[in-house]
Formats: sequence, C-alpha cells, structure tokens
Amino acid sequence: MPKSGFVSLIGRPNSGKSTLLNRLVGEKVSIVTDKPQTTRNIIRGIVTKPEGQIVLLDTPGIHKPIHRMNERMMKYVRDAMSEVDLLLLLVDSTAPFGRGDEFTLELVKPLSVKKILLLNKIDRIAKKEILPLIDRYSRLASFDEVIPISALNGENVDVLLQQIFKYLPEGPQYYPADQITDQQERGLAAEIIREKLIVITRDELPYSTAVVIDRFEEGEEIHRIHASIFVDRESQKAIVIGKGGAVLKAVGTEARKEMESFFGRKVFLELHVKLKKGWRDNDEALRSLGLE
Repeated sequence: MPKSGFVSLIGRPNSGKSTLLNRLVGEKVSIVTDKPQTTRNIIRGIVTKPEGQIVLLDTPGIHKPIHRMNERMMKYVRDAMSEVDLLLLLVDSTAPFGRGDEFTLELVKPLSVKKILLLNKIDRIAKKEILPLIDRYSRLASFDEVIPISALNGENVDVLLQQIFKYLPEGPQYYPADQITDQQERGLAAEIIREKLIVITRDELPYSTAVVIDRFEEGEEIHRIHASIFVDRESQKAIVIGKGGAVLKAVGTEARKEMESFFGRKVFLELHVKLKKGWRDNDEALRSLGLE
C-alpha cells in the first residue's frame, strides 16, 4: 500500500526551508529571498510519487518574537511541530553555531516525533567540515537520521526523499496527483508581490510591509488583480513608490511576469500603497491583513 503523511520543515531564518520545499515539489510554491523571516505563514507543498504522497509544511524561521506578528509566526511553527509524521530540521552548515541554534534544539528535543537533521548548504563548505558538524548536533540532540544536503543544487535531495518515505505510514492520498500546493491563487499572487518588493527594496524595507489582494478577477485569457501594499510608517510609502514611481513599477512588472508564468495566462496587475500604522503589533490589523 502507498505511504502518505505530513512532514514539517523547521529551522532558523535563512536555513533554506523554502528552497528545499520548492526543490522537493519541483516548482516554486514558496517565495525565497535572502532576508530572514520571509515566510510568515505555513506554506504547504505536495509531492506525489509512485511510493505515495508527502504533504510538506514550510514554516517561518525559528526566532524570538518582538512583535505580535512574530508571536503568531512562532505559533505557526509550534503548531507545525505537533501532530505530524516526520520533522525535518534544517541547519545552515555555513553559519556559526550560536544561541539561536541552542534555542531551536530545545524546541525539538522534547518531541516524540521522528526527526531528520538536514545539514544544508554543503555546496559552500569543505567536505572535511561535515563530520564535525554531524558529531556536534548528534551530541546535543537525538535524530533518527542526519543527511548533509544542498537544497540549492539538489545534492542528496533524492536520498532525503527516500528517507522521508521510509518513515511515513501507509495511508491514503490526500490531494490529487497533479496538485502541488493548497494555496489559493490570490494567496500566491500576494506572496509573489511581497517577494519582489523584498528583493527590489533590499535593506530599506525588510519586514514592515504586507500585501493584500483587494480583487482577483479570473478570466480564461487574463487575470485582473488589484492589490494593496501596506506599510507602517509614512516614510516607507516613499520607499515603496520610489522616485517617479520607479520602485512600484519594477515590483509590478516583475510580479506580473512571474504570475503569468505560474498561472499560464496574461495578468493585469494594479498596485496601491497604503499606510496602516503599527500593524505588526495590532491584532485587528493582523486579522484584516490575513496574518491571523
């Protein structure tokens, strides 16, 4: 009988969870940037093989929260660590071990679920550094498997896929074989816009924006999408808009191109920038922005 189950991807910010999710799924279903805390919600990716079906849960990076929004992000992480069949802990093998890693290990140690430690980004370190890393983490916590991987170039990802199925129970297929995510199209559109905004504004606007789809009109030949970009300070509006509207135009152009590729049809995209002061610490604002 085929196997199936739910598998959580957890780890510190920038450990490569979203890159691995996209690699396993075979298509981009989770946005990727080099900025910490890019992922804010649980993103599900679906992998269907002859052996069965894996439902992957990409989670926000593990961190100590400083805003209500961050508290909610950490709640998503804790939720994703409970009642799953397997836990994948990703570690950036190029980063020095620190208090954040200790905090992460303290979160996972009490869990009775099967756990695989993934030492990611091994394409960027010398092979002789891998064994000491395995030894260090194995002394600090118990793992059922330790697999060095590169989510970026795919090294050992096939091995990981085999090991995931090894630990999954026999079970039914939860989603159609051709489905790769359970995200709605309007949610995907919002995330694509937010990714382009993060990439284009770089260090000027790391975490203080949210994107809401106001209208999503589906058509056979064209999708018409109207979206609002929210900032929490007046000065940030100027950054998002840019001189002569250049930044907003660039965000819209790049987002539209990716949406057209993903949706397989033309996209008309209209963006507006709005101010909502202190939204990251306001429960009502978080709910209205879909970040509850």
